[in-house]
Amino acid sequence: MLAGRAPPGAADCCRRFLAAALAAGLRPLLCGLPPCWVTARRAAGQWPSPGLRVPEAAEAERLVQQVQRVQRTGVLFRRFIACPQLARTVQRCLQDGACPGPQPVLLECAPGPGILTRTLLNAGVRVVALESNSAFLPNLQSLENSLDGQLKVIYGDFFRLDPLVTGTVKPPAMRSDKLFETMGVAAVPWRADVPVKIFGILPQKKERNTLWRLLFALYECSSIYRYGRVELNIFISEKEYKVLTAKPGETRAYQALTVLWQVGCEIQLLHMEPWSSFVTNLKNGGLAVPKSTWLPNDHLCLVRLTPQQNLFTGGLKPTNSATFIFMVKQCLAKPKSRLTDRLNSWSLDNGGKLLRELEIPRNAEARDLYPEDYRRLFEALQNSSMFTETWFHDDVLESIRHINL
Repeated sequence: MLAGRAPPGAADCCRRFLAAALAAGLRPLLCGLPPCWVTARRAAGQWPSPGLRVPEAAEAERLVQQVQRVQRTGVLFRRFIACPQLARTVQRCLQDGACPGPQPVLLECAPGPGILTRTLLNAGVRVVALESNSAFLPNLQSLENSLDGQLKVIYGDFFRLDPLVTGTVKPPAMRSDKLFETMGVAAVPWRADVPVKIFGILPQKKERNTLWRLLFALYECSSIYRYGRVELNIFISEKEYKVLTAKPGETRAYQALTVLWQVGCEIQLLHMEPWSSFVTNLKNGGLAVPKSTWLPNDHLCLVRLTPQQNLFTGGLKPTNSATFIFMVKQCLAKPKSRLTDRLNSWSLDNGGKLLRELEIPRNAEARDLYPEDYRRLFEALQNSSMFTETWFHDDVLESIRHINL
């Protein structure tokens, strides 16, 4: 046999062997608690710890590499949590600040070897594992079958939700309504409590596009946000975190993305972790840390994005949110430009008067305004008789609004 060449059927045999070995070594043992007590805890969204064994980092890394070896070429680059200590840190971050009473289900995106999955289960969290790589499914499904409803495994890709295609969606892409139906989660009013918590590591190559796509869904109350104020807990690169949390005057970092996320969500930094703590599915085991020229990028940052309850209480509505987004984008396309010049470019003859009414200096530059200033400006324009939406070109609107990953 040629080196590196597997015989026909070897990939399936390897996957079955890995699944059987892991199932034997990681089979959970439920605690011997009274059934009535267990039922009461489940009703409150809290589960007794199943006492699962959590593999060490080296074992998890071997599993990732074994799966990679039996995969076909073209598998997307991914990072995984393999260190039990990091998994415990993430678990504590996800549970910190939880309100008393029933807890929402946690959707874990791309769990891979399942180190965080087992840690969350041991902490009594009800988990839905959404895995896009079929090679990881047997291990996760074996774990699901050994538990009593605390874990549900779904084949799908969170970062390919709601693709812009007609007809049947080919897995692992899927529709958000199908995902939420399978999870058993119903839509709630916008001002209600968080219906679902989501955890994931943003894909490195599509990080910025993913942030924009989630942003449009948030403001339009579409996709996952049709079900309420879904809470995102995501690992993003440090440079993107710096952009999301930048302040006016920070020339390199303060962007349209900054303003729109700060208006739309409460942004909380939960944890920073060096890139070296994560395992990749690269065959050479490399870290593939993205380069950054102007902003620090030594860590992945676990960030919580909780939609604001009052996001749609003023003049900003899902129906006009696309206009708000493009107003901000056009203003900050040239951050050093004066706001009065931008208003004049929109054929608003009384732009100076409008700024005075908002107590914004006439010589203010686009980069000087705080996120809430942009919201106040938009709402003032909405109420102004000189306002028209025709200053946005339809082709630009459509090309960016429908970002499809």
